[in-house]
Amino acid sequence: MAPILEINNLFKNYGSVEILKDINISIEKGDFLVLVGPSGCGKSTLLNCIAGLEPITSGQMNIGGDDMTFVSPKDRDIAMVFQSYALYPTMTVAKNITFGMKVRGVEQDVQDRKLAEVAKQLQMENLLNRKPGQLSGGQRQRVAMGRALVRDPKLFLFDEPLSNLDAKLRVEMRTEIKALHQRLGASMVYVTHDQIEAMTLATKIVVMKGGVIQQMGTPAEIYNTPANLFVADFMGSPAMNLVPAKTSKGADGTHVEIARNGGEPIVLTDAKNRDLPEDVIVGVRPEDIADADARGGEAAQVAECTIDIVEPAGADTYAVMQLGGKHVTARLHAETNAAAGVSQRLAFDLSKVSYFDPETGLRLN
Repeated sequence: MAPILEINNLFKNYGSVEILKDINISIEKGDFLVLVGPSGCGKSTLLNCIAGLEPITSGQMNIGGDDMTFVSPKDRDIAMVFQSYALYPTMTVAKNITFGMKVRGVEQDVQDRKLAEVAKQLQMENLLNRKPGQLSGGQRQRVAMGRALVRDPKLFLFDEPLSNLDAKLRVEMRTEIKALHQRLGASMVYVTHDQIEAMTLATKIVVMKGGVIQQMGTPAEIYNTPANLFVADFMGSPAMNLVPAKTSKGADGTHVEIARNGGEPIVLTDAKNRDLPEDVIVGVRPEDIADADARGGEAAQVAECTIDIVEPAGADTYAVMQLGGKHVTARLHAETNAAAGVSQRLAFDLSKVSYFDPETGLRLN
């Protein structure tokens, strides 16, 4: 079966400025693709190109197996949910949702049926006679989603739909969008700068920087095997620890030496990755540095570290220390006895470690 969305060699220029550079993406029907990256990386421009709101400079765009490169937005069979909701203030919720169908000449009984279905799905039957001004941000968001849902399009496009909501409501709406995707099996493309939103919602993530795709993969691939230093640093909260180190070959594997503040360096032995250059950047997630007494394991190696700062965070406690001239965060149990200024035995899990080239920033293992 043809991919629901296929983008080949897409470039987008404004005059002589290249905004998108050689974008290649393919997703299957039912995929939830999240475009993520810092402000100005080109993700919203790419979404607008998919929608047909921005013409592309070169390349090809297929939707549902049909070439849509130069087709106008209204003929692409897509529905878009904007950050600003874009609701008509003088119309009721019901009229806002059915307006597009009315314009397209859909019969009244079909309009009524679809409105009832969507209102039930989004739990807003009691809001249908209200006007947008009488709704909360979360309710307006639902109306904007309802208007997209009644169209039953090939592709749903979301442009930072939750960024205007407060933190608690964002989490609720995120859960709602995920449930909606699972119920409908719809194909969705979603733009956000929030990497937690990306990790929780996506079946596939595209990480962008400066108009270039840095990596495309499942949330697990992006999190566990970041392709370069940018992806490693951008995805994950707290971010991956990235520490300069020296390696040397030993009979038992690669010895990884990390400078320690005011003491002998830490030396960890990696039996798996034997072919590394002398200078590397070691990437370790905070959860892969634990209290030595709390966790053993084959790949865990213990080192004494002096803790600088302790940050209790409910279920976890974060301990920050200096290694290799960098702040390194460990994610410890809430009951940890780690204290600022005190030495602590920590276990480093090398089974999940990433290595990067300090020059190119590319992954080495």
